Amino acid sequence: MTLWQGRFGESKQSPELFAFTESLSFDRRLAPDDITCSRAHVLGLERAGLLTHEESGALLAALVQVEGELAEGHFVFKPGDEDVHTAIERRVTELAPEVGARLHTGRSRNDQVATDLRLFTKRSLGQVAKAIIALQDVLLARAREAGDAYLPGYTHLQRAQPVLLAHHLLAHGWALARDVDRIAATRRRLDVSPLGAGALAGSSLPLDPDWVARELGFSARFDNSLDAVADRDFVAEALFDLALAGTHLSRLGEEIVLWSTEEFGFMHLDDAYSTGSSMMPQKKNPDIAELARGKTGRLIGHLTALLATLKGLPLAYNRDLQEDKEPLFDSLDQFERSLEALRGLMATAIFDTQAMARAADAPALAATDLAEWLVERGMPFRKAHELVGAVVRDSMQRRVPLVELVTAHPALGSEATALFEPGVPVSRRTTPGGAGPVPVAAELERFSAVLRTDAERFGMSRPAGPGSHGPRGGTGGRQAPKGPSGPAPSE
Repeated sequence: MTLWQGRFGESKQSPELFAFTESLSFDRRLAPDDITCSRAHVLGLERAGLLTHEESGALLAALVQVEGELAEGHFVFKPGDEDVHTAIERRVTELAPEVGARLHTGRSRNDQVATDLRLFTKRSLGQVAKAIIALQDVLLARAREAGDAYLPGYTHLQRAQPVLLAHHLLAHGWALARDVDRIAATRRRLDVSPLGAGALAGSSLPLDPDWVARELGFSARFDNSLDAVADRDFVAEALFDLALAGTHLSRLGEEIVLWSTEEFGFMHLDDAYSTGSSMMPQKKNPDIAELARGKTGRLIGHLTALLATLKGLPLAYNRDLQEDKEPLFDSLDQFERSLEALRGLMATAIFDTQAMARAADAPALAATDLAEWLVERGMPFRKAHELVGAVVRDSMQRRVPLVELVTAHPALGSEATALFEPGVPVSRRTTPGGAGPVPVAAELERFSAVLRTDAERFGMSRPAGPGSHGPRGGTGGRQAPKGPSGPAPSE
């Protein structure tokens, strides 16, 4: 069965045509949304006087049966079903032959598909946001658990300044918070019903697109019928949101890969979230982190593929738009799997805070504090920077411990050597948003509040806790002392 056979009479379309143009192999996952869309359309037709109450009831009953068959896996797709929309209408007509032909009154597959896809994307992005929040909740739990543990912060992948482990974990959490915010904005913009736009020009029938939009749970209906059926901005935006969020997961994955090496030794992965080697018995590999990193290229590729498809299309609908679904479906699937796997990995990993502290207590990481110590005593920063840099260079060239040279330097001396005590540099980071105990205590509370707000706006009664993947990794080891400006953050 096709929905356009009348134009072609008894002519048979080639099997190559169907093989190339069919979309049933992937768009069947829109079936629940197509049922929802059709149900609202039937009610709208009855309201417009185009269906009697009895006809509407027969169609609604048939849709309920089709919905059940689909949910239970009993629905039989047939060779002539070129897409899920055709298949559902064909089955409704089999169940209610007297009124089945009226189901498509006043609509086109153009506005039907656009509506289905918006319903699907709106719902799916909500699920993605909840999954991101669940990962953020794990990061928050691990940050609270970390207490005053500290490690080197890096720039250019070179040790730079010590930071609290909690601060580092929340840096990933804040990036994900922006992803949640972007998803919320995308859902707001896509919350528009195209149903009633028809093929491209609306309809001469007395339809009420505003009523149907409300029935479907949309905030508004389309303003321009041409734009309504041609618009795939919302798919591109969703793909961008997923690609950028995937980039953030990739960065987290990269750090997991680095931290879990023997060279860093900052992190030990649970066996349940690691793999081994088929040849080397000793190996324990961070495959989840590597795949989260690798699949981001796939997400970026889907975004660029859709943009390339859209960039040359005239108004209104073109069959090229069929290429919007597979990238979206695959991006959603891959991203959600990455989230779930990383959530479990991060919840069960063990942080070696002693190894972190040993690396962060390297004397050179106090260099910035030495310069700022001189600034506090009246020296211009550029001169202080030059002085400390020269002392560091001298230490490296002469292979003399930096502490000795600082002690002997007339502008520094023994008072300045206190900056080399374990944990002192990180405790001196006191500015708002910084990496020391005082600002991080406030940061933890701010992040927790953002998480609660986001959970509420996506219908979660509370942020999803770690659950069965609850943090159980140790964070023992050297801790930062209480800073000069206040207490360390409590857990």
